[in-house]
Amino acid sequence: MAGNSDPLTPRAKIAVTAGKAVAAASRAAGRGSGSVIGGRVALKLDPDLLGRLAGHLDVTLVSATNGKTTTTRLIAEALKAAGPVVSNALGANMPAGITSALAGGAEARYGVIEVDEKYLVGVAQATDPKCIALLNLSRDQLDRAAETRMLAENWREGLAGSKAVVIANADDPLVVWAASSSPNVIWVAAGQMWKDDAWSCPSCGGVMQRPGDDWFCGECGFRRPTPSWALSGDHVLDPHGSAWPIHLQLPGRANKANAASSAAVAAVFGVPPQVALERMYQVQAVAGRYDVVQFQGRDLRLLLAKNPAGWLETFSLIDPPPAPVILSVNARGADGTDTSWLWDVDYTRLSGHPICVVGDRKLDLAVRLEVANQQFQVCEDLDQAVQLCPPGRIEVIANYTAFQDLRRRVGN
Repeated sequence: MAGNSDPLTPRAKIAVTAGKAVAAASRAAGRGSGSVIGGRVALKLDPDLLGRLAGHLDVTLVSATNGKTTTTRLIAEALKAAGPVVSNALGANMPAGITSALAGGAEARYGVIEVDEKYLVGVAQATDPKCIALLNLSRDQLDRAAETRMLAENWREGLAGSKAVVIANADDPLVVWAASSSPNVIWVAAGQMWKDDAWSCPSCGGVMQRPGDDWFCGECGFRRPTPSWALSGDHVLDPHGSAWPIHLQLPGRANKANAASSAAVAAVFGVPPQVALERMYQVQAVAGRYDVVQFQGRDLRLLLAKNPAGWLETFSLIDPPPAPVILSVNARGADGTDTSWLWDVDYTRLSGHPICVVGDRKLDLAVRLEVANQQFQVCEDLDQAVQLCPPGRIEVIANYTAFQDLRRRVGN
């Protein structure tokens, strides 16, 4: 349990009250949930508030480029078998949003917190977590988060000597490099579909050898550790070799991998794999992701994809051609203003799908699709795109703020 178990100070109580009031005002004004602005105000009044709010909790931190919101939700569901849980379920994953979430957790026993990759070390120092789950690292928002090797190095230095149990993906060399400085690591073979950020050794810079599912550096000997947990088809293998079936309502291989890591985290808190995985079945959608909504008399499935690795995973789970696809890309602050990542996405995987393109940066995306020899139509907005789509369920794939725009438009 976190070390700071003191009750909230008068100053902290004032900060919490002020933060909640500002958040409520933001919601009343129609400016979103208010969690971020409320948290900022609260931290301004008490800079140590995050640590105080976490003082009575057994905290798990979840960080990754992709899948951290879903994994946070799966872990939270699993740990409810052991006691009340507080979590930043809506994905506000920087210190202000995390502070707002924990402010509502006075009665909770466990805190399951999604953390932006750039802020992981600072949040870990403030909350004294019992467990840290590290899922993957790949290029994303390079204008803000910097190069993946730098993030891995930041994690490695910041988590060195951490008392937390680190649950880490053995199949991602950058994650292994980052986690290896920690004295208590449990490795999970969760897979890695996107490998383009992991061809050079994070230890020495040499070329990685990647035979099958294995990987190693032929120059310095840095290699894949032996996992204790593994995703194997539709099952999770635990450290005793027992296979537990995964039954999720969430689609795709990536979510099975998230479930495997979540089961390993739950076991740290004494929740058996069977119980944890059964509870994960309750999760139907995560902050709108994977929801199927009705709009203009059509079924739209909403899918979030923020970077090349995420788009690759998303392409693997959409309905086959000729299912229509709408793509939407923005480049606002929360997305990262650099859209050069579009050129790393293999859009030839959409061959045979009727494609409509919307969003602030629809012309950037149109150029990329043109080069990939895809047939597409550029549309003014979602309404026009839906009207132009042929029959069938429409797969709608969008990056972060474009996804939020679409959810508001369809009333989700």
